[in-house]
Amino acid sequence: MNRDRLPAQSTIHLDDEEKKLCNTGPITDSGTMLFICVLPTQQPDNGHSEVVRVELPINSTVRNLRLLIWMKAINESVTRTYYQLSNPDSCQLLYKKGPTWFEIYDEQQFLLTLDSVKYWKSLGSKKGHVYMKERRKETEEGVEFRKQLAYLIGYDLQSVITTKHSELASAQRKLTAARKTELRNRNSKDYAMEPWLASNPLPTSLASQISKTMLVIIYYNGTSHKMKVGIYDTPDMVMNSYALKMAERRLPIEDTDGSLVLKVCGREEYITGNWSLVDFIWVRRCIKNKEDLQLALLPSPSLEDDKVNIEDWPLVDQCTGLTATHEQLSLRGKDIDQILALSLWDCKQYFRVKLVGLDFPILPNKTLPNVYVEAAVYHAKNVLSSTRSQPMPLTEEVLWNDWLEFDILVKNLPQGSRLSLSVYGLDLESSNTRDGRSAPQSTKDGDLYRGKSKLLSFVNLLLIDHWSFLQQGEHILHMWSYSGREESLMTHEVDKRSSKTNPDVENSTAICIVLDTYNYPVVLPSGRQSRSSKIDQSSDDEDIPIKEEEKHKEKDVLKRFNESCGQYSVSLPRFLNTVQWGDLNAVEEARWIFEHWNPQQLDICTALELLSIDIADEKVRTFSVKRLEGLDNVHLLRYLLQLIQALKFEPYHDSALARFLIRCALRSKRIGHFFFWYLRCEVTGSPYFCDRFAVILEAYLMGCGQSVLEGLHKQVQLVNSLSHVATEIKKIIPEKSDLPPNATSMVQEMLRNAELPQDFLAPYDPRIKAGSILIDRCKIMASKKKPLWLEFTCEAPNGTQLQPVGIIFKHGDDLRQDMLIIQTLVIMDSIWQENSLDLNLIPYGCIATGYNIGMIEVVRDATTIATVQRSKGGNTGAFKNDALCDWLKSKMQVEELYYQAMDTFVTSCAGYCVATYVLGIGDRHNDNIMITEQGHLHPGLHESSQPLQTPGDTFLTDDVNRNS
Repeated sequence: MNRDRLPAQSTIHLDDEEKKLCNTGPITDSGTMLFICVLPTQQPDNGHSEVVRVELPINSTVRNLRLLIWMKAINESVTRTYYQLSNPDSCQLLYKKGPTWFEIYDEQQFLLTLDSVKYWKSLGSKKGHVYMKERRKETEEGVEFRKQLAYLIGYDLQSVITTKHSELASAQRKLTAARKTELRNRNSKDYAMEPWLASNPLPTSLASQISKTMLVIIYYNGTSHKMKVGIYDTPDMVMNSYALKMAERRLPIEDTDGSLVLKVCGREEYITGNWSLVDFIWVRRCIKNKEDLQLALLPSPSLEDDKVNIEDWPLVDQCTGLTATHEQLSLRGKDIDQILALSLWDCKQYFRVKLVGLDFPILPNKTLPNVYVEAAVYHAKNVLSSTRSQPMPLTEEVLWNDWLEFDILVKNLPQGSRLSLSVYGLDLESSNTRDGRSAPQSTKDGDLYRGKSKLLSFVNLLLIDHWSFLQQGEHILHMWSYSGREESLMTHEVDKRSSKTNPDVENSTAICIVLDTYNYPVVLPSGRQSRSSKIDQSSDDEDIPIKEEEKHKEKDVLKRFNESCGQYSVSLPRFLNTVQWGDLNAVEEARWIFEHWNPQQLDICTALELLSIDIADEKVRTFSVKRLEGLDNVHLLRYLLQLIQALKFEPYHDSALARFLIRCALRSKRIGHFFFWYLRCEVTGSPYFCDRFAVILEAYLMGCGQSVLEGLHKQVQLVNSLSHVATEIKKIIPEKSDLPPNATSMVQEMLRNAELPQDFLAPYDPRIKAGSILIDRCKIMASKKKPLWLEFTCEAPNGTQLQPVGIIFKHGDDLRQDMLIIQTLVIMDSIWQENSLDLNLIPYGCIATGYNIGMIEVVRDATTIATVQRSKGGNTGAFKNDALCDWLKSKMQVEELYYQAMDTFVTSCAGYCVATYVLGIGDRHNDNIMITEQGHLHPGLHESSQPLQTPGDTFLTDDVNRNS
């Protein structure tokens, strides 16, 4: 996609006068700066780019620079007609830092805060080179790529980006840096063949049962060879041993360039790297189940398949959106023509909002006769100030035209604070409240708000936008209705805090408010210019310089502070809950602590807690992310589900957490696979945050090579096709009805006509590659939601068919709860494994792929305990103590295998008893507890329709207890 191709350095021709300017003194905050701008037009005589010079104060904005360059071009360019007929915004403003191109993106940013100016200043230059490059229209290839992204995301992001100054457009550009940084630094070979390694040492129980060698079957060029290898051999040692064996048989291996690698048969799992065989997850599984390790010797995957060929946007630098310091914005000592913006910290009046009115296009049914608006200033979950309007009769148009006064100063509004507006219906004649909700009381208005009330709609407005500007003037906000489908999708604590407005502008309630308007933009300062600066609302004294001995004392205090950090890190969340976020001085003190705290001294659990809904401060959340950067992929994957949800707690789309997750996803295909599905599920199932998840998912996908994009396309195609089949089945067979006799043939015919991919990676496990669907083995299951039982082929490298891949496709259940339970089981099992306790937990694959749709891995060779009991005497089999023992003995006729199966049953039963008790999982009985032929117990968690309960509600039947 040839988008915004950058100008070549060879088009720049500097005269002697310009070269002399490069060696002039440094830039000062109060001085001016000379900009040499290369224009998009050429000189007719020599074909060189035209150049103009502009000089303006360093405290001007980027917009001033752009307009001045354009006016100079109109006056001095040979092709001035081009500039007279064009718009200044039709060109990008670029600069070059080393070999990398950057765009100066934020139009309202002050020149002195630009990274480009700081870069030129570090070179000792008092001038800078900028380039105006015409924005090129997107090519057909680019349009097609955008369509592909929209299909994969499940959301057309471009249709909701209105201007380049919107928060979504800004996040698109800022997240580019995270993507490009990772693509430039990652190891292509490790990315293509990332090994799946065990994070825990070999359990003592398993180590005592195994020998130092194991059998390996290696397939190569249509032949197979079985040999013994040491469990502590590396993959290279195994390949060398195999090469020697083949040489003895006069079957040499053609691997002159070392491009062959070992891959697990029937799985997308490589055995590579300088690791012992026993460190690989699949090898341990084979040892534990006493199975031969089957590997294929194949050419390594082409690294070109992972190369990103799409030409990306030029970077926006890390200082984009950075505001000036309080001292630089201060009005002190400035003439009126030098003032471009005001510091928020100079605004000492109380915050207020003028409530103009409400417009109801559709009056709520069976609603209450009066309405009032409750307004509150929030920072995370903390209410900084609140007030409400007078009740008014409910009509299609309700007018107040009143100011709502808040008891918080404008200067104390923290970054990330939001104005929450909620419309309540009120019945003044009733003294009771609906659903047990207490009606809001007012000490000033007495019984004015007493009565039955109900939340009708809500909306939020970020008071300080993504460019750090205070919101001003009139705002018409379309509100979310708190009823119907939205209520079923909402988790009240999180979704009610979204700053996204309702896109259904025709049918949604609109609220009109007016914020105080100032003569200049009001900016939240980036900080203080010096440590000695103070903001004191009661004093205007000059700053007192810090003495040398005080500096030494401060260093000693900081040293002792850092030494004590590790001891008190667990108390950080509690400390932050006590911070008065509506007090500027308190926020400054809290941030000082984090600026001097080593993030590596923070416990991982505490770091995760700092990303919770209780904390919205950018510095604190960035501090937590720095600690997470030390996690390996195995541990990161354990917490990825929660980290995706934590993105909802960020005040803005662009955040340190979003950039961190994008880098991790582009560093590891394993992380990237689950990152894609976790995000896509939220895009389709969370209307309040779909924009945020979509822009982050787009940033990831634009860094994926063609092979990854094609693989994800097949998975999305599979999900869409199966979702259509499941929907059609439900139209024919209601949820509460029994299956008709022709149900199986009906679903098989639908699957035969569905557009299913010929092969794909299982969304719940990217190591499993499934082939074409086995129509004759597919059916509808008899449970309430009518899930689909599906089977797909699985082919080994030598062409033999392995055990089919079984998938249960569910439509109508939110599988995110199942994912949470299974994730917790994995963490519990890892804790036990770290303590050499193997309880034989084998959590099955499960993933939500959209709103109330998802996939579950089929547990092979398993049956319910009730079925086993009935096989021992019908309905009376449940009363026979030896039912399970006899069933396992019939499956494992070798005595050693039988005792091993019994041991597996006892340990897995113990593990699941503890896990389900701790998690409060109820509704477990012999009809949904399954047992495999190897003795593994599976509690069938995906069959539960009951919510999590308190510990003590879980139970096992007498038969299971006796056999445990």
